[in-house]
Amino acid sequence: MKKEKKTHALLFLLMLHFTSARQSDYAPYFYDNGPSSTNGNMALFSISEDTPVGTQIYVLNGTDPEEDPVRYGLAFEKGSTEYFRVDPKSGNVTLIQELDREKQDEISVHVSITDGRNKVVETVRVFVTDTNDEPPEFLNLPFIIDIPEDTAPGSSIYRVQAVDKDMGSGGSVSYYLQTSPFTKFTIDGHSGILRVKPGETLDFETTPTHFVTVVAKDGGGKYKGKHQVLTSTATVTINVIDSQDMPPYFVGTPYFGYIYEVSVPGSEIYTVYAKDGDQGNPNPIHYSIINGSDGVFDINSTSGCITLTTFPSLLKNELYEIKVKASEIGPNNELQDYDVTTVTVRVVDLNNHPPTFYGENGPQNKFEVTMYEHPPAGEILRGFKITVNDSDQGANAKFKLRLVGPSRVLRVVPQTVLNEAQVTIIVEDTSGIDYEKGPTLSFKLLAVEIDTPERFSATADIVINLLDTNDNIPKFTSEYYIARVPENSPGGSSVSSVTANDPDSGSWGEVKYTIYGSGSDLFSINASSGLITTQPWTSLDAEVRSKYNFYVKAEDSEGKYSLAEVFVTVTDMNDHAPEFDEVLVEKTMIIGTPVKIEAVDEDAESPNNVIEYSIMTADPDNAFDINADTGEIKLKPYIKSMEIVQNITKQKDCKWSVVVEARDRGSPSFSTTAVVNIDITEATPLKGPMAAFLMKSRDNPLKALGMVTFIISVLVGGTVLISTAMYMRNSKSNRIMPARRIIKRRPRDQQPWTFKIPVIKFTNPGEKFLITNPESSLQQETGSPRLKPPPPIAPCLPPPPPSNVRPNERLRAVPTISGALASKGSKKAKSSRRKEGNISSALVSELKMKLEQKIHENNQGYY
Repeated sequence: MKKEKKTHALLFLLMLHFTSARQSDYAPYFYDNGPSSTNGNMALFSISEDTPVGTQIYVLNGTDPEEDPVRYGLAFEKGSTEYFRVDPKSGNVTLIQELDREKQDEISVHVSITDGRNKVVETVRVFVTDTNDEPPEFLNLPFIIDIPEDTAPGSSIYRVQAVDKDMGSGGSVSYYLQTSPFTKFTIDGHSGILRVKPGETLDFETTPTHFVTVVAKDGGGKYKGKHQVLTSTATVTINVIDSQDMPPYFVGTPYFGYIYEVSVPGSEIYTVYAKDGDQGNPNPIHYSIINGSDGVFDINSTSGCITLTTFPSLLKNELYEIKVKASEIGPNNELQDYDVTTVTVRVVDLNNHPPTFYGENGPQNKFEVTMYEHPPAGEILRGFKITVNDSDQGANAKFKLRLVGPSRVLRVVPQTVLNEAQVTIIVEDTSGIDYEKGPTLSFKLLAVEIDTPERFSATADIVINLLDTNDNIPKFTSEYYIARVPENSPGGSSVSSVTANDPDSGSWGEVKYTIYGSGSDLFSINASSGLITTQPWTSLDAEVRSKYNFYVKAEDSEGKYSLAEVFVTVTDMNDHAPEFDEVLVEKTMIIGTPVKIEAVDEDAESPNNVIEYSIMTADPDNAFDINADTGEIKLKPYIKSMEIVQNITKQKDCKWSVVVEARDRGSPSFSTTAVVNIDITEATPLKGPMAAFLMKSRDNPLKALGMVTFIISVLVGGTVLISTAMYMRNSKSNRIMPARRIIKRRPRDQQPWTFKIPVIKFTNPGEKFLITNPESSLQQETGSPRLKPPPPIAPCLPPPPPSNVRPNERLRAVPTISGALASKGSKKAKSSRRKEGNISSALVSELKMKLEQKIHENNQGYY
């Protein structure tokens, strides 16, 4: 019971509490912080129009008396632009649309605050403040004005207006002109009034239109935090209206008129033309003659046409100078400003006669002559008799002569003519007058007036018929000709054809061909056609000679000629079969070493002389291989010893035979065969260089025999030379008597005297002897200029006296022997030389004295 009573008491208290709370629920409200605050209810809040989109511009701020949480709202009138957005919880207001004060300077916004039960809505005004973002704008565009050219300096001519939508200093406008050094105008900076600059005048004739650029500038202001000044420009077109301030003037001066012999009274001489200097508003012109007419000329006052009033034959002067006056006609037909000019009138002959060419019989338009080609340069073509004439007078009778045709071949004299002249034609380029280029030369002789408007002219044909001369030599179509002819071609076979051309006519252009030179005896040439053939008896063989060259000569009837060279190649034919030296060949083969068989093909060129070898038959069969290119025969690889050979033959005789075919590669192909008997042996081990040489020469015994013969010859020759030297030494030593022998010891510091023998030199054991030809050296001495020889050096003998030599007799040299034995450096040789030193020194000294005395006597007899 107590618990239930407590529960009822709590419920009663709660009900009482809620009832009292409902009776005290108050609405939330905004703080009003004034227009200068950035938080509150946005009443009278101001925002600059250059505020960037996305900027937080305000914070809605309010409270609830019961301190319940509040939420904020923001709304706009239906159809209006929404510029702001609010965060419901924080109350942060953000700019979401760009502002423009010139379009909308006040924004009405509904702000609200609610605590969930009560909602308070207030309508506030937000003001958009100005920034300097609008440039000045000109009114009444375009600016086009017309002013007279006599407007006084400093006069006002127009007012320019511009407005700026900005406020304050940014909305004030001032004016100025863009700088130009030639401007004639100025503008008031505040009012925009445009004036003619003081001291300047306008001139329609100089500048009929002026273009002035006006700049409108505002007072400046801040925009996005920076100070800026905005400007605008406009062009003012000023048209200057012409005034009567310029005199008239003549157009196209100076004036020249002409009176011709066929003129009649009333003929137009010339028409003058004048214009008012004020082109914008011109006055009519009046023409009159004030001097120089002599009563024979008249002028139309309106058109300015000057006419003749009498016949030309009655005129007293050839030249008249007429003074013509052009005056402006004023509004009241009075004559105002004027201009004066001179018209020069000349009485001239009428150009009514063209130039004319004359021959011996009167007027003529064709002149012809016959002559030989290539006349010398500078020669006058006297066959032409030409006269040219123009019957007019003065400038009408002046004309030029010109020769039209092949360039710079002929020239005409004179080139300028007055009235009449004899025409002379001179040769300038003799090479152009060539019969071979054409038997006829044609030119046009022109006479054209120079200083007349009619430019009358005349034409005459100049024809030159050329006679030919023999001025060309025959010329071959090529400097050389290359021909090929097969060997064994029959006699009379065609080799080649040469051609030479002579452009001369008649017999001078006929060419005769001949042939000469080494190698030409086997060939002949047709004198008329130039066809080269082999002689009837010629048999060409490429193996004997395959190349021929000779000259062909082309000659005309007067002996003028040219040459060309002909190169003939005899091509090889397969006309020889391969040949072996012997039909039956004996060879010895050592097992493992091949033997070679060789055939020769006498053809000159490949593939006719290229030989291929093959085995036709063999006994025993399948025992040999052959190299098809070299002809080397070798045993099959499985035959490696004599036991295998004997097993194959079944006997001790190891002599096998092979039939080898040698075939060339020509077409058709030829072949020959040879039987090769091969004695098969086994290699015997030999030692030493002689054994190696014999092994290499086993298939060529002639080579081994030659080497042995050479060795024996060298040994015999050396023995003979040594014996001859010893004999000559002993024979000369025996002539010295023992009673007259003088033994003279040689000083130690003196160089030993040795013989210089030119025939034999003992240098080293390897060379043994070096032999020279004494006759050749003697012939060189006798062939050289004879000079006084130096003192002779023993033991060389002087040459024989020339008085004893017959012209046709061969000079014979006196044989001399000298030698120097080269020791092998053995101890025995050194000891023997020491023992024989004294005897040798004495013998050499005595022999030297004897030889010097003998040589001196011979030299005295020689000189």
